[in-house]
Amino acid sequence: MPHTLKTLEKSQVELSISVPSDDFTPHLEKAATRLSGRMAIKGFRKGHVPYDTIKKEVGEMAILQEALESIVQESYVNTIKEEKLEVIGMPSISIEKAAPGNDLSYTATVALLPDVTLPDISQITIEKKEAAVDAEKLRETIDALRGMHATEKVKSGPAEKKDKLVLDMEMLMDAVPVEGGHAKDYQVYLSEDHYIPGFNEQVIGLKKGEKKEFSLDFPKNHYQKNLAGKKVTAKVKVTDVFERTLPELDDEFAKKLGLESTKKLEELVQSNLLAEAKQKAEQKAEIELLETLIEKSSFSDLPDVLIDSERQKIFYELKNDIEKHGLTIDQYLQDIKKTEQELFDGFTKQATERAKAALISRQVAKENNITVTSDDIDAEVDLIRGAYENDKDALENLKRPEVRDSIATMLQNKKVMVFLKDQVFGEKKADEDKKEELPE
Repeated sequence: MPHTLKTLEKSQVELSISVPSDDFTPHLEKAATRLSGRMAIKGFRKGHVPYDTIKKEVGEMAILQEALESIVQESYVNTIKEEKLEVIGMPSISIEKAAPGNDLSYTATVALLPDVTLPDISQITIEKKEAAVDAEKLRETIDALRGMHATEKVKSGPAEKKDKLVLDMEMLMDAVPVEGGHAKDYQVYLSEDHYIPGFNEQVIGLKKGEKKEFSLDFPKNHYQKNLAGKKVTAKVKVTDVFERTLPELDDEFAKKLGLESTKKLEELVQSNLLAEAKQKAEQKAEIELLETLIEKSSFSDLPDVLIDSERQKIFYELKNDIEKHGLTIDQYLQDIKKTEQELFDGFTKQATERAKAALISRQVAKENNITVTSDDIDAEVDLIRGAYENDKDALENLKRPEVRDSIATMLQNKKVMVFLKDQVFGEKKADEDKKEELPE
């Protein structure tokens, strides 16, 4: 295919491609057939009108316009293969010349997969902390389990640390009501940590009918960024106080949960907590490993399309998380006083790191012949199908090529992480610990 290649900044190239008119004659014939299927011409059945008749009816330019997309697509793909380019994203196409009986000329601007140079992975050192569960964590978890089976009765006296308060509450910031900060019959379990540090301490000792106003700092990692780390005033009125009585921690309680003794209950809780601690330790080690690889690897310029793709993913992840908390993205943007574009632009650093991590995973797989087979993908699809057997839309999506590609990428990333951890920690990744479910 006649063409020239021009290298642009940010890992992009511009291809100037010329397609001889004789080469795209089959495309014109197919285009004419498609047009005939949408036309009613006397003496002919739809889809069976001769080329010359269609040309006379609609003109050669209309046929060329109908064929243009398929001509460009075929010639572009052939050129990419000829140049052995690894492209990402869709090309930007600009038609330079398109006229009946003439060669077709156009330019295609497309981003290339950036080059990645990995460090010597065997020389990377990451400290992997041993997972452990202390006695206090074990006691807190068992007490929480007992709390799920507590009995409650109304009391007239002041609320104590083991009690439950029911409040009408309003939150304000700078004297302005907080969106979603008004609640009636809000339940506070005083024996459990509140999501706002210090809240429980402020309301302990209150009686039914009493009111109180106080200010607290929201946690810095709160999902509502407009509230994170900010001082908020809470106005509360107690509507009820309940005395809670937890069941004794004895064999009878354990048997209600389907276990034969207190010892077995403690062993099960200890096992589950340890499995959770191991999982968190694994995740922390994986994050540190990727961060170290990003720092020690070198990259050619990352194209905008790669960063934009990751920013879009981050945006939708945030949007879904916000909606799970009963808010809309418009409310969230209003609260943080930003436009959608400003929010999107703020993801650039995080998106760049995620893009680099994906590039590293791909390069590790390439250099170490880490592949995903069709059998691997089919097995994963079967697992997903089993989880969504009653969701027709989800099952239909599993048939789409791009979904299978996404599954393949996910599986390859998992295999790459197993390889990396083996190289760095000198051990094969064991199957993930599966926590045995506690009965309710």
